[in-house]
Amino acid sequence: MTGDTQRIQPFAAPKGVPDYLPPDSATFVAVRDGLTAAARAAGYGHIELPIFEDTALFARGVGESTDVVSKEMYTFADKGDRSVTLRPEGTAGVMRAVIEHSLDRGALPVKVSYSGPFFRYERPQAGRYRQLQQVGVEAIGVDDPALDAEVIAVADSGFRSVGLTGFRLELTSLGDETCRPQYRELLQDFLFGLELDEDTRRRAEINPLRVLDDKRPHVREMTADAPLMMDHLSESARVHFDTVRAHLDAMGVPYVVNPRMVRGLDYYTKTTFEFVHDGLGAQSGIGGGGRYDGLMAQLGGQPLSGIGFGLGVDRTVLALAAEGVAPASTARCEVYGVPMGPEAKLRLAVIARELRAAGVRVDLSYGDRGMKGAMKGADRSGARLALVLGDRDLEAGEIGLKDLATGEQSSIPLSEATARVCATLSPVS
Repeated sequence: MTGDTQRIQPFAAPKGVPDYLPPDSATFVAVRDGLTAAARAAGYGHIELPIFEDTALFARGVGESTDVVSKEMYTFADKGDRSVTLRPEGTAGVMRAVIEHSLDRGALPVKVSYSGPFFRYERPQAGRYRQLQQVGVEAIGVDDPALDAEVIAVADSGFRSVGLTGFRLELTSLGDETCRPQYRELLQDFLFGLELDEDTRRRAEINPLRVLDDKRPHVREMTADAPLMMDHLSESARVHFDTVRAHLDAMGVPYVVNPRMVRGLDYYTKTTFEFVHDGLGAQSGIGGGGRYDGLMAQLGGQPLSGIGFGLGVDRTVLALAAEGVAPASTARCEVYGVPMGPEAKLRLAVIARELRAAGVRVDLSYGDRGMKGAMKGADRSGARLALVLGDRDLEAGEIGLKDLATGEQSSIPLSEATARVCATLSPVS
């Protein structure tokens, strides 16, 4: 081995896991916070859930016939030899928490929202990652079509609040316990008459709706004439769906009915919906959800109904880019402080703290960069204003205030710096 220092190989993120870096991460934060704010405005309280759960929770709750459970979960044995899984979706975990902490014994509906990372071993592609970020809501304990409409309207409002407009809401009904068994038999009879491969036939036996969700072109072609749930709804399911539509119409939430829609999770019943954006190509879904009237009992709780959604933050960021919309300024600060000397640095640190307390985003130039280097930093920061302070300014009791967009600079009393900056920014902050 030579005396040369061996270079250490740097690490890279695992395949399919995104990094969001400044300044673009400002859009990610704006989308996540905007979608969450829409839920909060409708009375949904925040719930924080574990990143991993007992594997059996997802197998039973999501459905063993789904791609999520059969192919996409990150499952491992912990040091106690317990099988645990990184959460692939949010609803099952919420149900577990509601049952475990007896939230279903209190006032109903239980209305909660959540956000964070979820994990699925999928083929990485634009906006579809192995670590995906979602915002979700669940409303549990009331079987009311008006609540279905509220949940859908919250998602619609969330997307619009961040500036997204080119999306489409697709709506269907997957029936209820009175009509699903007969439809299941009808669909199975149709599917078993086709030349299906062994894996697809197994799916048809466990949950035939899964076959209609198959993305392979030859399977989609074979099932093009399959019977549709919407044509076999019971009277109660039909009335429920029509009432949801009436509420959406009254609230001005546009939608189209898509009778072929099948969501990727087994627990959905009755109202089911998806938001799609044509600017994203084949992978056009940006969020969706539906009603799950049997899930809580299936997980050991009371036989209570529920409805919820999961909205993709990553997908929404891409959809905004496709529309050329920026929901928030990517500038990391509004004011950039340029101190020339140790005393000036101390005084600007105090001013920066005062401005931050007033809600102004402030950054300072650190290190011995000189005036030229510090002003380059100010320009790169995206700030609107710069505060420039040197020893002579301190002696005179003044500070320089520069508009970085126009280049206009003036001297103001040092004692008024915080108030003057706030007054200058207030029309646009």
